[in-house]
Amino acid sequence: MITGHGGNVKSLAQRSGCPINEIIDMSCNLNPLGPPSGLEDYLMENIKEIRSLPEPDAGEMVRKFAGYHDIDHKRVMAGNGTTSFIYTIPAALKSKHLLIAGPSYADYRDGCIMHNTAFSFCLAEKKLLFQPDLSKISELISDKKNEIDTVIICNPNNPTGTLVQKSNIIELLEKHPDTFFVIDESYLPFVDNAEEISLTAETGFPNLMVLSSMSKIFRIPGLRTGFLSAHPDIVENFMKYYQPWSVNALAQAAVIYLLENRDKTDSFIKKSRKFIKKEKQLFYDSLSSCSGIRLFASETYFIIAELLNDITADKVCRIVGDEKILIRNCANFHGLSDRFVRFSLKERKINMKLAGILKKIEEIK
Repeated sequence: MITGHGGNVKSLAQRSGCPINEIIDMSCNLNPLGPPSGLEDYLMENIKEIRSLPEPDAGEMVRKFAGYHDIDHKRVMAGNGTTSFIYTIPAALKSKHLLIAGPSYADYRDGCIMHNTAFSFCLAEKKLLFQPDLSKISELISDKKNEIDTVIICNPNNPTGTLVQKSNIIELLEKHPDTFFVIDESYLPFVDNAEEISLTAETGFPNLMVLSSMSKIFRIPGLRTGFLSAHPDIVENFMKYYQPWSVNALAQAAVIYLLENRDKTDSFIKKSRKFIKKEKQLFYDSLSSCSGIRLFASETYFIIAELLNDITADKVCRIVGDEKILIRNCANFHGLSDRFVRFSLKERKINMKLAGILKKIEEIK
């Protein structure tokens, strides 16, 4: 049974005695403005693509992504979401010990478990606002008895929303050239000036791998679209574990459509960033005087919150669920506890409804 992910919309609908479409899912980190206009119509017009096999290596999709980022297509491979790469990392890199900058996405750990690869965490501290401790990561790598040869950093991080600056990651890359660094940038498109922060186009580090996703920013998680960017030798190692036709026909069509219509796509991303920045600030402001909950700063559109009263995440999720809203219980994130929840913002009316419910938790004993 897969248990390391978010809430179950179907389960809440059954408990509430309502259709699934009446549940407001704020547990899943997806762009409230997506998908971009025109994309679904395009896919409907090209539904016949499912009658034929897609390109086995998603070659055209790879070339479009490489062209968009102005890098050699030999440095890129496409996958069935970033998940396909995450679960291949230990095998492709022959990792002995993988270090995870946590608390973070459960699949990094589960990928290690699948391959019987040793792993450990360098946990960010609440008192430091969950900002990753890069100096500690460096120390752990330098201590040879740990045998750490691979490091994963989600940037910005899920679930904390913290961001590591590009210069600081480059410093790690330079200091530890014999250590592989996997930087998961799945949520970076939501960040202002993401293009300046991204390491996708950095070609001078043979120990760097960057994961990119279109699922979040364009709200197409069901299509499963992901990319790995790295030195051609690393890409070749990953290709040894690649299954033909890993990316389905409609997923390939969607990515090609989005990357060919660059002006429209870039405009959508810019609009999304502006919308999220405004709504996020309003949400923070609405809960600024609430003594029962502490919101942590986030560089993206999901927010982690600590419950300050004697109340658990399970109880808060149930109270919010009674209003047909699903939020994320963070108890199963290693490094957090049942006193943390996470929610992904939507349009203002829904955000303010959630804020109103959360204000009431300080009254709960």
